[in-house]
Amino acid sequence: MSQTKYIFVTGGVTSSLGKGIIAASLAKLLQARGYRTTIQKLDPYINVDPGTLNPYEHGECYVTDDGAETDLDLGHYERFLNVRTSQANNVTTGRIYQSVIEKERRGEFLGKTVQVVPHITNEIKERVQLLGNSGDYDIVITEIGGTVGDIESLPYIEAVRQLLWELGDNNGIVIHLTLVPYLSAAGELKTKPTQHSVKTLMESGIKADILVCRTEHEISDDIKDKLALFCNVKREAVIQSIDASTIYDVPVLMQEEGLDTVTLKKLALSDNSEPDLTQWNEFLKRHKNPKNEVTIGLIGKYVELQDSYKSILEAFIHAGAANEVKVKVKSIHSEFITEQNFENKLIGLDGILVAPGFGERGIEGKIKAVQHAREKAIPFLGICLGMQMAVIEYARNVLGIKNANSTEMDEHTATPVISLMEEQKTITNMGGTMRLGAWDCKLKEGSLVQKVYEGETEISERHRHRYEFNNQYKSQLEKSGLITSGINSATDLVEIVELGNHPWFIGVQYHPEYKSTVANPHPLFVGFVKAALAHKKAQTNASMA
Repeated sequence: MSQTKYIFVTGGVTSSLGKGIIAASLAKLLQARGYRTTIQKLDPYINVDPGTLNPYEHGECYVTDDGAETDLDLGHYERFLNVRTSQANNVTTGRIYQSVIEKERRGEFLGKTVQVVPHITNEIKERVQLLGNSGDYDIVITEIGGTVGDIESLPYIEAVRQLLWELGDNNGIVIHLTLVPYLSAAGELKTKPTQHSVKTLMESGIKADILVCRTEHEISDDIKDKLALFCNVKREAVIQSIDASTIYDVPVLMQEEGLDTVTLKKLALSDNSEPDLTQWNEFLKRHKNPKNEVTIGLIGKYVELQDSYKSILEAFIHAGAANEVKVKVKSIHSEFITEQNFENKLIGLDGILVAPGFGERGIEGKIKAVQHAREKAIPFLGICLGMQMAVIEYARNVLGIKNANSTEMDEHTATPVISLMEEQKTITNMGGTMRLGAWDCKLKEGSLVQKVYEGETEISERHRHRYEFNNQYKSQLEKSGLITSGINSATDLVEIVELGNHPWFIGVQYHPEYKSTVANPHPLFVGFVKAALAHKKAQTNASMA
């Protein structure tokens, strides 16, 4: 197939309708029919990337293999499709304007007046077609952030209008995701917000080809007929997207509604084959019919907002299904863990995960949680900052370096067991200046982590951090029993620590959650959940004895 086909997903009425999940679900169905599919996200905010955004603002920052700090929707894309994303899959207004301004400074516009149309819109069109022009994909799905009618989205909508015109018939379509609210006072679903949203889109010169209607109640045939008539779409192109018990149900629900069939028809592509969702349905079956349950304490600083640890929560779903275990994640704010209350706060946990984060807030609570997991032989996983806390806790309470710390928390600490990397010391910019993306790591022969990775000797994992294990303390810590079981091949820095005299205690400098997908649950999470289940069974047996 020579011509790459493009699908644009826009949203109306309100934000947070789940454009990313719909885009990922459609991509999954098209992929399951044999089409090479990828998804990209266009974000209308002016930040160059989400790397400097507070997790409370925008949820977690997701990192790709090539070191792009991106929107968390890219995590959904990878988890659903099991295909790696890259720098080209996420574009922000900040990046678009930065690129155009740099071109202007270099004189590339030959003295022309630089304007939103054509210069900004041309840059957007170029970015949209980067993946399509690579020759790697049959279909590119582009999700446009924000809501139709937003000032920020206007250049993107205009770029889409131009692209649809340039691509020609059957090569590009628009899926508009909208809300059909239920008014309890009237006892009925209302179509007017959707009609207004489609009208706003049409005022920009774009006609919706498919309507996906988010709803809490079943949409009747009458309402579908009404929406088709007044929104100027075919009846078969009005798709209901009802609230689901898990996001992983959405591809199956979209298949039942015929979203993939109508999409292929509009793109003039063959729909002879049924989507092969065998593996997906097997995962759903295991996820929905667990044989056991474990409770994991997630010790973090941003626990009020679920999206702050999105990839970790999803990785637990994948690992839970792999073990046929329901993982109950109990979020515990590290700022509120103290010497006086930690036993009450951490009671009844089958495993403890100390989460990533930045800054000094809530640090002592994290260290206390690590100590509790170590001393009580509770399975422990420390990620990034969580691994650094494990090193500090061990240095303080086992090695006896009472003031052991990280220079992130105390710039002037005399015993920095965690310290700033040399090349980071001169950096004043916050954005994109960390160790980012995929780095290789050598695993120690016979270590627990090597067993977890099923005998691998070298792994590649994604990073997002500035501070590192300080090698000046390495031999001291090793002599006292801390095992450094993973070493970064390029920098000789410690990536993984573990304990030999503990059932399951691992701290990793990288972010394993970024690589966990439905098809390939991450081995560290699978091993951790398995250890938590073993711990729970041992506790139960001991109490019965």
